[in-house]
Amino acid sequence: MKVAILTDTNSGIHTPDEDAGLFVIPMPVIVGENTYYEGENLNEEELCRFLEQGEKVTTSQPPIGLLMDKLDGILGKGYDEVVYIPMSSSLSSSCNSAKMVAREYDGKVHVVDNRRISVTQKDSVMDALRLAKKKTAGKKILRRLEEDGPNSTIYLSVSSLDQLKNGGRITSSAAAIATVLNIKPVLTFRGEKIDSYGKVRGSMYRAQLKMIDALHKDVDRRFSNVKPEHIRIGVAGFGIGEEERDRWLDLAINGFPRAQVRYDPLPASIGAHTGIGAYGIGISVDK
Repeated sequence: MKVAILTDTNSGIHTPDEDAGLFVIPMPVIVGENTYYEGENLNEEELCRFLEQGEKVTTSQPPIGLLMDKLDGILGKGYDEVVYIPMSSSLSSSCNSAKMVAREYDGKVHVVDNRRISVTQKDSVMDALRLAKKKTAGKKILRRLEEDGPNSTIYLSVSSLDQLKNGGRITSSAAAIATVLNIKPVLTFRGEKIDSYGKVRGSMYRAQLKMIDALHKDVDRRFSNVKPEHIRIGVAGFGIGEEERDRWLDLAINGFPRAQVRYDPLPASIGAHTGIGAYGIGISVDK
């Protein structure tokens, strides 16, 4: 059984590794009247420049035709099945659209809905690749990923509420009050929807400490039976400099010295809505 793994750039993966059976479909980002594709003709620096210029930026799901062309191309390379791991269905309609497309492939395409995005979605991709290497059937990979999906959490904070205000996610008055009081919101995502976790007054460093503390509580309450070496911590950011990235990564490493800790950029589908200066951190289990 030869199984390919397909994901979208919401996972933070932009470059395919066809030798390993990994394929990637780019997410569309609409800037004004122009459509760009993450990782192909749009990178983080360019998206930040559009946001700084005040351009209207929105995101969309991959066109159905693009997805079908990708699936046809993968199966044409001799793969028996494709396991597709898109972003959470609770955040986009792309997952449900992909499930409809999968019906046209006579059981050869399996669409995973394990309610993940960004760093935890990438962890799912890595898990799927390991299973595929062991000749695990696509349907079983799907089942394993969906069963494990809830064993993850993401926390997120933003430096400014301007982009959330521009996107209609908060009111202008709420953004103005938060700016005056120097409030940094901390948000959380556990698969269903993005919720408020808390808020801090002052610097982003204080928001980062709150996110680290939240992860410690997750470990104590939800993953207490997991060996520290099997805890995966994904640190992420959007529109932040190298020094800020390194400090954020070091903070996580110091907080979880025995865990697997790495840095990945936040995907455009998040950065387009949070704006520049967003910081995230996610946790999952390496089984």
